[in-house]
Amino acid sequence: MLRTIHMSDTERLLILNMVEDLGSVRTQALLKHFGSLARVFRASEDELKMAEGIGPKIAPKIVQSIKDINIDKELGLIKQYGIKVITFLDRDYPKNLKNIYDPPVVLYVKGEILPEDDVAISIVGSRLASFYGRQTSEKFGYELASRGITVVSGLARGIDSSAHKGALKAKGRTLAVLGSGLLNIYPEEHRGLADEISERGAVISEFPMRTIPDHGNFPKRNRVISGLSLGTVVVEAAQKSGALITADCALEQGRDVFSVPGKVDSTTSKGTNKLIKQGAKLAETVHDVLEELRLEDGSRSLESRQLGCVGLDKRENIVYNLLSSDPQHIDELCEEAGMGISDVSRILLNLEMKRFVRQLPGKTFVKV
Repeated sequence: MLRTIHMSDTERLLILNMVEDLGSVRTQALLKHFGSLARVFRASEDELKMAEGIGPKIAPKIVQSIKDINIDKELGLIKQYGIKVITFLDRDYPKNLKNIYDPPVVLYVKGEILPEDDVAISIVGSRLASFYGRQTSEKFGYELASRGITVVSGLARGIDSSAHKGALKAKGRTLAVLGSGLLNIYPEEHRGLADEISERGAVISEFPMRTIPDHGNFPKRNRVISGLSLGTVVVEAAQKSGALITADCALEQGRDVFSVPGKVDSTTSKGTNKLIKQGAKLAETVHDVLEELRLEDGSRSLESRQLGCVGLDKRENIVYNLLSSDPQHIDELCEEAGMGISDVSRILLNLEMKRFVRQLPGKTFVKV
């Protein structure tokens, strides 16, 4: 009992996250009913039953879990593998995700989630993707990331992994959401890809560290993919594809759904073409997505554009204002700015360190 008294709220939420059938909505109800997590952990079974949605079935599970779960083992794994835990009570919890009906209680994060990841678009689709589908997904991932937009997907074979690879090729940010714990990367052949993603973004799970990739976890995972994003692009999907679950989640969350058209005789186009019939926005190119989400100029929002020049000196502003979402070579910038290459190189490095610009391959630069 002494251990639970001195627990942090993060530790308490890690335990509640392991309680069978509790979930995010009921956890929020507990917090609202008792006013604090410390009081939840002190409550009796009868007191717990009084909270909305708990009742006689869930209350004993909570009491038993608080007694039985050895949270020190989980904390040891988190520390051993350098994992960050973000709870829905933390200030750095992703803003888009916090606004959905049932945000995950905790996020296990390998890598880093940054404020700039609020401007994110998810790309999902079939695991059994065609060459056309993989090529399109990678192209969308590359073009979005090159404009400073974070690409979110599920690390699965086919469309998902192609989207991540496209973002990585653009040296942009990408987030991978798992349907398993971080110690059980699935599919196993994507361990290397997961490591790359954690260097350029984050691999994320709401499941305890050793959770296996159980079939029932993936619909839960899909709501996180769409929840992190401003909109979801479905590239290829059969009529009963998991990607369509992600599209449904996006609609329920009030987010835009886009669908890439495919061949009428292709099995993996049945789902995407049906989405278009049902009102999903047609996405033939990345510009269709950016225009609909008012991100066509590659900037995050009016507010961020206004803040973008704050703290820059006169010469930095000159170079910054010459940039756009279209890659520009350093030689062009020198000519337009009327400055030498050493000066422009130094200014671009400063702007990159301040996260106002991003360098792409071939000494080209875009405004972030």
